[in-house]
Amino acid sequence: MAKYGTSIDKKWQKIWQDSNLYKFDKNKDGKKLYVLEMFSYPSASKLHAGHWFNYGPVDSWARAKRMQGYNVFQPMGFDAFGLPAENYAIKTGIHPKDSTIKNIASMKDQLRAMGAMFNWENEVITCEPDYYKWTQWVFLKLYEKGLAYRKKAPVNWCPSCNTVLANEQVIDGVCERCNTEVIKKDLTQWFLKITDYAEELLEKLEDLDWPEKTKSMQRHWIGKSTGAEVTFKVDNSDVEFSVFTTRADTLFGVTYVVLAPENQLVDKLTTKDNLALVKEYKDKASKQSEIERQSITREKTGVFTGSYAINPVNGKKVPIWVADYVLNTYGTGAVMAVPAHDERDFAFASKYNLPIIRVIDGGESLPYTESGKLLNSNEFDGMISEDARKAIIQKLEKYNLGCEKINYRLRDWLISRQRYWGSPIPIVYCDKCGIVPVPESKLPVELPYDVEFDPDGKSPLAKSESFINTTCPVCGDHAKREADTLDTFMCSSWYYLRYPDNNNSKKAFDTELINEMLPVDKYVGGPEHACMHLLYARFITKALRDMGYLNFDEPFTSLTHQGLILGPDGQKMSKSKGNTISPDEYINEFGSDVFRMYLMFGFDYTEGGAWSDDGIKSIGRYIDRVERILAGCREYINNPNNDKKTLDKAEKELNYVRHFSIKLITDDIDKMQFNTCIARLMEFTNALSKYITEEKKNAAFLNECILDFIRLLASFAPHFSEEQWSLSGIKTSVFNEKWPIFDPKALIKDEIEIAIQINGKVKSRINIASGLSEEAIKEAALHSEDVKKHTNGKNIIKVIVIKGRLVNIVVK
Repeated sequence: MAKYGTSIDKKWQKIWQDSNLYKFDKNKDGKKLYVLEMFSYPSASKLHAGHWFNYGPVDSWARAKRMQGYNVFQPMGFDAFGLPAENYAIKTGIHPKDSTIKNIASMKDQLRAMGAMFNWENEVITCEPDYYKWTQWVFLKLYEKGLAYRKKAPVNWCPSCNTVLANEQVIDGVCERCNTEVIKKDLTQWFLKITDYAEELLEKLEDLDWPEKTKSMQRHWIGKSTGAEVTFKVDNSDVEFSVFTTRADTLFGVTYVVLAPENQLVDKLTTKDNLALVKEYKDKASKQSEIERQSITREKTGVFTGSYAINPVNGKKVPIWVADYVLNTYGTGAVMAVPAHDERDFAFASKYNLPIIRVIDGGESLPYTESGKLLNSNEFDGMISEDARKAIIQKLEKYNLGCEKINYRLRDWLISRQRYWGSPIPIVYCDKCGIVPVPESKLPVELPYDVEFDPDGKSPLAKSESFINTTCPVCGDHAKREADTLDTFMCSSWYYLRYPDNNNSKKAFDTELINEMLPVDKYVGGPEHACMHLLYARFITKALRDMGYLNFDEPFTSLTHQGLILGPDGQKMSKSKGNTISPDEYINEFGSDVFRMYLMFGFDYTEGGAWSDDGIKSIGRYIDRVERILAGCREYINNPNNDKKTLDKAEKELNYVRHFSIKLITDDIDKMQFNTCIARLMEFTNALSKYITEEKKNAAFLNECILDFIRLLASFAPHFSEEQWSLSGIKTSVFNEKWPIFDPKALIKDEIEIAIQINGKVKSRINIASGLSEEAIKEAALHSEDVKKHTNGKNIIKVIVIKGRLVNIVVK
């Protein structure tokens, strides 16, 4: 194959395109199979080896499924909005639209050179108005349903990107994009009520064919806790507040309560003498990330408000503190502190000399954080924790001071971004009418081209007079548009619904068609999207279902995460490290099939690994060898010499390898274990090579074998296999062939090889008939010439036969 370069690739890509071989027709025979790879972001003009690792092997899987009778739908598009293009514009002056469209054109050329079955007629590009018109429509539907709302809230702010980040975009306290430390800001922002679906998002995970690690990450992110909400009244005040706890059994051990610095009650409850200290503490806390504040290794700090709360179960006064380890975004923004039975509370109480009261019997050491028998808990003494929780909650309910409660860690999805290169939020603000959604008939709200990109923390759209000034759709008076754009995850949260109906100008999608085509049967992409894209897409699907637009619960039935291809140095590929691998130079030299096969053979698909030039060269040599062997086979088939019509020992050996390969490749490709599939193809190649050297051959049988071999190889080396199929004299595409089916009878050998051990060490191997009795096997072993050499003159104590495997002869 190496000698061909890309000539064979181009030849067959043109034939496929001209014949519309892969064009999807939903009425075609075969069960629908919607195969989807996470679409790429055109932040650079070229695909790297990592993109190929995502797309190439999945195409091979889809090709096998096509040959197995499935009607495969495999679209492709581009996730085209986002920060990198805007940052590039700030740096170079090149408009985001111009750089993005140019990059998309380059990447499409590369994707076409891959020779995948992509249904390009179904392409979507998220930055095109005919796509984001419907992203805006999705937003409006969520708004109508009460699932989109606007409020002032403390948000994550990246000083470098000058924009708000969702919680999921803050990794260890820094921006996932630029690694700048994230700070908190109070801003009025748009949110989506993903929390309304917390329970279903959690519950439905169990039914999904997803990696367990990904499901576990979503479970943790949703963070369901079952407990109680307890009301604390403030001493000498009509103010009260609630705390959420999973340990109502420890209520008698509460010796102080803590408010988050951002809690609105802090200013109300801080006494005059403590105002200065509390204000200083709040300012300091606002400069810290949630990750930092929740760190278990960080020293706990706090300040006393001067006010006291009443413990609802015993009437005792407890001080109200402010501490940054409490987050206003989780629970109620207030917690009860039980220092004897919580490590964090114990450290805090010890530092500030606050009382520590043991209420769970667990030995002398503190804090004791397990369950146990209650003590110092009045009428509940002696009860075990589980029973006490229920009983204490019942007492609280009796006096309207608490109730059973389920809480979630999941927060609503913050979707406002103070950037230009995103979909405008279709909202206007009118002094008379307030917040007014843009009517569907006026969509899309298009991005203006002529804007300034100075990164000053304000949306560039806010500085565009022609964009920002408009008229109110309700009263016709002057109004202003929303200047923020939508989080780009909004674009990818529904794109899988647009692909099958991408040219529909009347609707986002036709419900009847989408209910036929969805959900996606196989979705492939990186695990880094576990708690962002994958969670958001599930939420949007469920919301649209509840609005009557869909009849299914989940967007992606089966999910596979591909591994990461590292640079030759074993590090993650990046331009700054100079270790990126471009596929183009290898494809020009070897052809795309060799590149594809190396990725599949050289790496476990879900693990990945470091790139090696030696590996691709060996695959190039393998394809050259296959070409020579198939040419030799065809030469004999076309001009049989000394041909035979029977299937003797040599044919049975080849037939065994043939059907063994069919069986294992069929099983392994289904599991995306591509490396073992190619290893089986190599075994099949060796068997063909051995057979062609036989003095007498069966031409008809050999032809069957090489056709099955090409059918199996076709998914992994599509261009090369089409060429070999054509050279075999067949005019139709190999991808219109049926996948080979293995014959179980061919795997029953007439003869088997068994090992002969002398005192536990292998000394010989013999071939025997497969159905021999234990006694006959023993006789065959003892009469072997090699065995006689080792047993001559020795006393045979015992002969142990393990049928089908070995004979162990014990001698003295």
